[in-house]
Amino acid sequence: MANTAADETRINAIRFLAVDAVQKANSGHPGLPLGAAAMAYALWQNRLRFNPADPTWFDRDRFILSAGHGSALLYALLHLYGYDLSLDDLKAFRQLGSKTPGHPEYHHTPGVEVTTGPLGQGFANAVGIAIAEAHLAATYNKGETIVDHHTYVLVGDGDLMEGVSAEAASLAGHLGLGKLIALYDDNKISLAGNTEITFTESVQQRFESYGWHTQFVGTEFANDVPTIDNALAAAQAVTDKPSLILVRSIIGYGSPKANTFGAHGEPLGVDNVAKTKAALGWPAEPAFLVPPEAAAIATEAKARGAKLQGEWNARYARWKAANGALAAQFERARDGKLPDTLAWPTFTAENGSVATREAGGTVMNAIAGNLPELVGGSADLDPSTKTYLKGFGDFQPESYAGRNIHFGVREHAMAAALNGIALHGGLLPFCATFFNFADYLKPALRLAAINKIRSIYVFTHDSVFLGEDGPTHQPIEQLAMLRSTPNVQVVRPADALETLEAWKLAIQPGTGPWALILSRQKLPFLGARNAAVGKGGYVLVDSDGTPDLILIATGSEVSLAVDAAKVLAGKSIKTRVVSLPSWSLFEAQDQAYRDSVLPPSIKARVSIEAGATIGWSHYTGDRGIAIGLDHFGTSAPAPAIAKEYGFTPEHVADVAAGLLSQV
Repeated sequence: MANTAADETRINAIRFLAVDAVQKANSGHPGLPLGAAAMAYALWQNRLRFNPADPTWFDRDRFILSAGHGSALLYALLHLYGYDLSLDDLKAFRQLGSKTPGHPEYHHTPGVEVTTGPLGQGFANAVGIAIAEAHLAATYNKGETIVDHHTYVLVGDGDLMEGVSAEAASLAGHLGLGKLIALYDDNKISLAGNTEITFTESVQQRFESYGWHTQFVGTEFANDVPTIDNALAAAQAVTDKPSLILVRSIIGYGSPKANTFGAHGEPLGVDNVAKTKAALGWPAEPAFLVPPEAAAIATEAKARGAKLQGEWNARYARWKAANGALAAQFERARDGKLPDTLAWPTFTAENGSVATREAGGTVMNAIAGNLPELVGGSADLDPSTKTYLKGFGDFQPESYAGRNIHFGVREHAMAAALNGIALHGGLLPFCATFFNFADYLKPALRLAAINKIRSIYVFTHDSVFLGEDGPTHQPIEQLAMLRSTPNVQVVRPADALETLEAWKLAIQPGTGPWALILSRQKLPFLGARNAAVGKGGYVLVDSDGTPDLILIATGSEVSLAVDAAKVLAGKSIKTRVVSLPSWSLFEAQDQAYRDSVLPPSIKARVSIEAGATIGWSHYTGDRGIAIGLDHFGTSAPAPAIAKEYGFTPEHVADVAAGLLSQV
């Protein structure tokens, strides 16, 4: 087998559009595009189903470049295959305001499915996308097949070194995600040297042990389109396992830096670009050359894509005619809209004195019947996080219609897969774990924040008051971390009603990601008053006349503030209690509202929160006091911890009264 002359021209066009972009920017990674262009071309030319005229066509195949440092390869492909990405865009690679940033960014460049660059994330995103495809296919393919596409991901050595890829690969193998196919650019070179200095395992055997179907393509065939195509065809034929195709490529193929780490992360240099073009029979000038044979790719791809989408449109029309109610549900969920009504539960003083994790579980199960797009699960913790959707089945190899996804003790892969599920479209995913273990999944949550992904994180066991499990499980700094992360809407409800209101916010279209911070312990029902969670903060208890001081609290400490206010009332100190469940939502209100809750004239302010005090000075002012924990906790029953660390009404009242005497 051998490439045709047209294949060679087109592959080289991909290579040198990428190389020229990197060289013009004097920044980037030329090695991967040179080495992986042939395998990418084989996929895009022969197997990938897409329509460049409609990058959001629902039943398109998804392609993820997990090795996002090789972004110039993806941009070259998008340009040549007819997406709205011009040569001028390629020439503006890595420049301010361009459509071709240093790493691929979702929402920024047409055809980019997910944001990649942090290694391993794209691979785990792909697992989530494949989960979404499998679930939607099982749910909606009635009579006609309207959801039937593959997820392809190109990974490098660094991707497969990262722990998140191990978690995700293990999960994918267990789930038997047969429409997930990974191309491994197995070039044995990383940024700092040959991978033999750190990475000598058999990746193929590792993936086989995960339950993957694997194939190996040696160096002599790494640039052979028919060989790669046959491997892709074999992978497609295996429907009960995900597939990994290991391609022993040569990084920086054709260049003087080939097969060295020098080709990885810096431009080749003007002289070496010329030598590389000469070695591969490519004209030295002009830069960004697209010969007619390569330019024809776009015309062919548009025609092919229009035909594929047209066939799907006809199939979809037949399906919709036969499944009116199901089609209405599909289209609503696909478009990110909510149903007209949801069966929200009612919390009262009689049933509302529960842990907020319990209240959250009640809310989820109440709305799940009318919100079929709500899917997700926990990191092996749903009995504790209370996030199991009762009666809606488990997502397993023989039952992809199940809505409860068991992620296992894989927090990082769980959150990264969540991103993929959300970005696939048609679903509203959630995940859950103990709040302390937000640290395990932070890189994926950060990418969710960058892309404003509509997803929900349920973090339970939210403070030292989980008690006997001790400091390894007691979150201290996590609230400060999440609050400082742009775009994350953090809500720490004080009771069942605030939890209900938080869920109403979290499912709204066009918002996210949301982090709901919930308690393990029971909390008293405070909801007889107006729980203005949507405004981020509100006056829960007020005094007659102008308050002498303000107590500000979140979560379980709000009821503590209420009790402290009663103690202060016995001392004839007029006290306002403010519940501040969401800093970001509160800051989004106008100044007049914020001043009505926290009047600037009242300088005596005390914040109460069982976590790090960093940031609270913004609300307490330079004369206020923050009661919190700037140290780790300890193993003991919750009441003993509260007494030891001063989270008692009497101590709070003493601190507040002492402050008032000084202001």
